[in-house]
Amino acid sequence: MEKTDDTINNYNHGITLVERKSLIVTGVKKIENFDDEEFLMETSMGFLVVKGEDLELIKLDTMKGNVSIKGTIKGLTYIEDIKNKDKNKEQGIFNRLFK
Repeated sequence: MEKTDDTINNYNHGITLVERKSLIVTGVKKIENFDDEEFLMETSMGFLVVKGEDLELIKLDTMKGNVSIKGTIKGLTYIEDIKNKDKNKEQGIFNRLFK
């Protein structure tokens, strides 16, 4: 029998937030970027931005797609396309300058 790698294709996405201090995200395909104020992750349900203070990556399980973050969580936002996010920031600055 041929072995298939179902772990990469069949991520179940979920978010568990405990007292705004501990966040567990499942279904993570890739972490695009992170620092102590923002995490950008590609999940099976789209790109997820986690904003907060003193954010720290506690656990990363690449086989199962699980990520654990601690810190003060201030917001969770899904975005459709990472390229559009950067483009909207640039347009917002120019729109404010030339109003």
